[in-house]
Amino acid sequence: MEVNYKLHRLRELADNDEEFILALAETFLEEVPADAIVLKQAVESGNFLQTYQTAHKMKPTIDVFELGVLDKLIEIQNWGKFEKTGDDVSAQLAVVLKAIDNASSEIKSDFNL
Repeated sequence: MEVNYKLHRLRELADNDEEFILALAETFLEEVPADAIVLKQAVESGNFLQTYQTAHKMKPTIDVFELGVLDKLIEIQNWGKFEKTGDDVSAQLAVVLKAIDNASSEIKSDFNL
């Protein structure tokens, strides 16, 4: 139903190739939830480098599936990149993780995966 994610940019990029879109949806489900776990652990342990690398890796996928949390993910990425020890990104992390969880559930349902 595309409530927690959007496919119109992906459809444009894929030239409406449904097999390609299905493959990208499968890749989303294989990679993004696993990356979210790594990101959560990195933020919670204060591992700036891992936080930066993981958030940076996730950005294109979060963007193309339009989860609506790219700005929050960039804040988390920058927290790691610039080692902002005085800042707390746990609220942003919670929003990103919830969006990924919601989108993952919806993609599984929508694509029968």
